[in-house]
Amino acid sequence: MNQKTSAAFVGASWFALGTGMFGYLIGLWRSGMLLNEKGFYFTVLMFGLFAVVSVQKSVRDRLEGLPVTDIYYGISWFSTILSITLLTIGLWNATLLPSEKGFYAFAFLLALFGAIAVQKNTRDNQEVRKTV
Repeated sequence: MNQKTSAAFVGASWFALGTGMFGYLIGLWRSGMLLNEKGFYFTVLMFGLFAVVSVQKSVRDRLEGLPVTDIYYGISWFSTILSITLLTIGLWNATLLPSEKGFYAFAFLLALFGAIAVQKNTRDNQEVRKTV
């Protein structure tokens, strides 16, 4: 029997997503980067968030016996790895202070973790609602 996810974990997941995402975006907004650099980092964040939600969904679907094509499953994982790699390469070559680079890296990873947790909680609670 599935149990509903606790409100504390749901709240913590949304807090992680919001803190990571908005911290990252506020950092971009206030930075002295050129607009094309800001666009790159924004796109990498959005790409990463979509990719990890796709990974979480496809992994969960497979575990539950729902059909997921190998190509979609592979593209989801490839996209997740690619988004992290693009951020790493971008920060490695950026003319930012090491503390700024660390800030963006950790905010990005926190946002990705939060997105996975929010997707998991949403899916878990949806399953509970179906059985009630």
